[in-house]
Amino acid sequence: MIDFNNPTFVADPYEQLKVLREIGKPVWHEGMQIFLAARHSDANDVFRNKSLGRIFTDKSPEFEWETFNWLHSDSILDSEPPKHTRLRSLVAKAFNRNKIEGMRPAVERITQQLLDAIDEKVKSGENFDLIADYAEPLPVKIIADLLGFPESEEHLLRPWSQSIVKMYEVNPSEQYQIEAKKAAGEFAEYVRSLAELRKTNPGQDLITDLAIVEENGEKLNSHELVATCVLLLNAGHEASVNAFGNGMVAALERPDQAELLRKNPRAITESALEEFMRFDAPLHLFERTAISDTELGGVKIEKGQKIAALIGSANRDSEVFKRADEMDLTRDPNPHIGFGAGIHFCLGAPLARLEMSVSLPALWEKYPHMQLAGEPVRRPTFVLRGYESVSISA
Repeated sequence: MIDFNNPTFVADPYEQLKVLREIGKPVWHEGMQIFLAARHSDANDVFRNKSLGRIFTDKSPEFEWETFNWLHSDSILDSEPPKHTRLRSLVAKAFNRNKIEGMRPAVERITQQLLDAIDEKVKSGENFDLIADYAEPLPVKIIADLLGFPESEEHLLRPWSQSIVKMYEVNPSEQYQIEAKKAAGEFAEYVRSLAELRKTNPGQDLITDLAIVEENGEKLNSHELVATCVLLLNAGHEASVNAFGNGMVAALERPDQAELLRKNPRAITESALEEFMRFDAPLHLFERTAISDTELGGVKIEKGQKIAALIGSANRDSEVFKRADEMDLTRDPNPHIGFGAGIHFCLGAPLARLEMSVSLPALWEKYPHMQLAGEPVRRPTFVLRGYESVSISA
């Protein structure tokens, strides 16, 4: 059975995931005590089956994990109806499509600022780092702008987020756990203090909107507001950074795909960003728990048992995608499940698509002849799959 911590598997999981799909049904992983849904149809059902819930189990000892625990149990991602319905309704009212589309000028401004900084490097004969100089700061700056975080303190956000999300990996190390507890406490206190300030000094930011939003007499309590802001940053930028980095590396490694982007990036931006999400998924595993006995893909799942949608595997399913193991930036249709499905479909998907729809063509128009300058450095993680560093020569 798959060892999710094996460096060889982490480097390239797709051959072993293909073997899982060929079994034709969800498979029980004894070590993890979880079913693995590798086929597209099964993974999609994991997201949509109402007998499966996103159930967060508090970590113990409680006094050490208190903040980390409520940051999850009081978030949209780790709650189920009726709590999920209430939270999503309130957050969606504040974080709506008009609010997101209103971010376009900010996305364009921040994109240009990053390109200007990169250009200073290029003019001096240096290579630039696709991750550190572009893919990573862009969504962090955009979400910080959206929430109203001071620009001078943006540098705090990515380290906090990375420390927290490492807990989503399979069997996180003791060091990861120590860092996650510390980051959760610091991040929550930072957002709480900003939220308190907005209550007396309202702004035009999303924290202000979340603090005052009301639906049928319901409002977000203090924990829910903080948990929502932390989730928006964590989920909202991790997927964007990794999708952009994974997709760009894959395209640059394939001359025919890179040529499509060189010739006319705006003509294929929409389909390209969807293929970025599909071909080398930024999120590979999403757990659900059976809240009652159920059946999925011909396998009985008893109440309390867990099953995981293997998103990266599902997005390479040859029964759904022609030439599934080939990158095709013009692929249409592209029914990938990179943003999830069902009631937990990613609330930030429109913002992620907006960011990439601006930043992808802008980069290719600026540097149409860019190439990889050395071997990209992978993050040593499977669940959140991405690169630590990608050197680019312009």
